[in-house]
Amino acid sequence: MAHQVWKDATDVAGGLDSPLAHAVAEADREVLAMVRRAVQRRQVMLAWQPVVLAADPARVAFHEGLLRVLDDTGRIIPARDFMSAVETTDLGRLLDCAALELGLDALIAQPDLRLSVNMSARSIGYPRWLAVLRQGLAADRTVGERLILEITESSAMLMPEITVAFMDDLQREGIAFALDDFGAGYTAFRYFRDFFFDILKIDGQFIRGIAQDPDNQVLTQALVSIGKHFDMLVVAEEVETQAEADFLAALGVDCLQGYLFGAPSLRPVWDQGGDRRRA
Repeated sequence: MAHQVWKDATDVAGGLDSPLAHAVAEADREVLAMVRRAVQRRQVMLAWQPVVLAADPARVAFHEGLLRVLDDTGRIIPARDFMSAVETTDLGRLLDCAALELGLDALIAQPDLRLSVNMSARSIGYPRWLAVLRQGLAADRTVGERLILEITESSAMLMPEITVAFMDDLQREGIAFALDDFGAGYTAFRYFRDFFFDILKIDGQFIRGIAQDPDNQVLTQALVSIGKHFDMLVVAEEVETQAEADFLAALGVDCLQGYLFGAPSLRPVWDQGGDRRRA
């Protein structure tokens, strides 16, 4: 988000030749260098957050593994603070590989776990990512049916035809797909019927304050209707209050995710020892 604010400010300040543009470019270089060092040191990890049933929040439907890296001072840096800077580079592909490998390791270690892991459509066809996936699927025949791959709306639209074919191939092996941050991107609805996502995750900007916000109520209801029409499990992201949770359950949302039910943690509930820090 901070990266996007800088980008927006650059546009206002006079384009690519402005002093601010140079500052943004330098900031991106520093971010790239920091993330590259974290990858080289294997200081990449997943923070675990539960996704619960709206009708019974005591029951967890699945967990999401959210990518984190450690900077040079040991601070935990969430993906939103660096992914836009690395998304189009080979480093972005390596991070997708690391996230998938960590997720598969957890699925193999925990036979009752169902887990979602984020990926970019740019990693489709990336040999190393595919090798990691194949190795995980070969290690445990139940992994495929317990793995969910999350692709953001904007990423899916980069190359919709290729994404559709990729999803079709892996869904044959039991892998499910979630369309992440729905409503935040630019889905062309002429492609929407072809994607066959299993899960639709509504972007948090429509969820915040929904119990009191008529605009968000109308917009979220429309997004829920789309998901239901295409037989997708509908998840609301960034749920933070009980009022939001109650309203969303009444609206027909299937699952809820957010701080109300658990902050991302470096140690999941199935590992009672160790680091319990929020991440």
